[in-house]
Amino acid sequence: MSGNVDPTREQFDHFKSLPRDTPIWMLNLIRLNARVRYPDGEEVSGAEAYTRYGRDSGPVFRRLGGSIVWRGRPEAMVIGPADEYWDIAFIAHYPNARAFMAMVTDPAYKEAVRHRQLAVADSRLVRMGEAVGGEGFGG
Repeated sequence: MSGNVDPTREQFDHFKSLPRDTPIWMLNLIRLNARVRYPDGEEVSGAEAYTRYGRDSGPVFRRLGGSIVWRGRPEAMVIGPADEYWDIAFIAHYPNARAFMAMVTDPAYKEAVRHRQLAVADSRLVRMGEAVGGEGFGG
């Protein structure tokens, strides 16, 4: 698996080109590093570094209207690459894309994200919009 930790410029530009005034849900799949070393030499587990990220970024996330609407524990890859596994899975809701943009540009968040960048070995972040429901799987 490749180390997808931060978006590429092209991915972020595409995100910014989408509507900014509608609610969004962000599917987060996270694989953590076993151990990380901070620039000052402190060593902690990837889980501890990710906990620090949540602690420090959480107030900004909540202030802008964000909430975690679902959290799960990955158990088995039923369809997909056998070597692709995740330690953390959750869906975050934002009132709109503007709130997400405000979060990632907030100075406190920019400081907090250093913990995430150390903690995460690989990740997926998928922006999702609301779809009309129905009884079947098809759209």
